[in-house]
Formats: sequence, C-alpha cells, structure tokens
Amino acid sequence: MTRDKARDILFELTKTESLRRHARTVELVMEAMAKHFGEDVEKFAITGLLHDADYEKFPDQHPNVIVEKLNGMGEAELAHAIAGHYTKWNVPRNSLLDKCIVAADELTGFIVASALVRPTRIVGLGAKSVMKKFKTKTFAASVDRDEVRKGAELIGWELRDLITFIITVLEENKEELELESVG
Repeated sequence: MTRDKARDILFELTKTESLRRHARTVELVMEAMAKHFGEDVEKFAITGLLHDADYEKFPDQHPNVIVEKLNGMGEAELAHAIAGHYTKWNVPRNSLLDKCIVAADELTGFIVASALVRPTRIVGLGAKSVMKKFKTKTFAASVDRDEVRKGAELIGWELRDLITFIITVLEENKEELELESVG
C-alpha cells in the first residue's frame, strides 16, 4: 500500500481535523521510529496514519473496521499492528511494528496536548515538563498512563527518552502540525 492510498482511506473514514492531525502526528513519529530502528519506513508510517482511521465513524467497532479493510487488501501485517495498538485488547505484539505503534499512539497525543496549552507550543517543550503533566491525573485525563508506560517498555526505552524522541519529531514538523509559537 502507498501512503497516498492510506491517506485516501483515512480521509474517507475520518472527517474531523483533530483526528486527522492525530493520525498525521503518529504517522510522523512512526516514520522516525522506523528510521531509528532501520525498519520499513512506509509500513511504519502507514500504520501510524491508519491506526485510528475507523474511530470517528465506527467508535463501537474500533479498530475492527480498519483491520478488516486492511486484511481484505492483503495488508495483514498492518492490520495486526493496528488490531493490537492498545495493550488491553490482548493482541500479541510480535514485531517491532506492533510494539512501536503502542509506544507512539497515546504518548504522541499526550505530548501534543501538553504543547497546545503553552504559548510557545512545541518550541522549547522539554521532557521534564511533559513528565510533570503526566503525573497530573486531571491533565489530558483520557490518556491511559499505564498504556504510555507499557509502550516505552515494549520498545525498551525509558519514558523520558521516548518523550524526548517524540518532541524532536513534532518540533521538526511544527509548521505543518500547527505547533508553532502563538502571539
């Protein structure tokens, strides 16, 4: 599958700009992880782009709709990673792709939320600040902190290092992601 085809699928299923932006941020983080680990960049990026593609239209069936669609297209590896991008779904994480999507998803969303409440957005945001917000249960309360920790563990990284990695990726793409300083 090409990224253009994946983007078509995302735009067909996802209409809100916020969920499309989340998909794009996770796509960029997954692309960077693939480069870091010497893995297939397109496969990782497409997994990031499509991991929540069916969430808006089919929230009660997520991620089954996108998983079925990908399996039907012969994209079993992508489908499996997406089927297990939340550890409580009890899908085995066999490959680095399966593990990286867990590490990227919740934490990327949390870091974006952390950036959006700052006047300088992602610019100058450090792991220490994100860790402080992470300990504040009322901040981005829907983010599953256990899931974030498990994601870091799955890829064998300290949480602080994973946060720094993701911040770097988001900062490199701050214009596109609208994470530049305001005012």
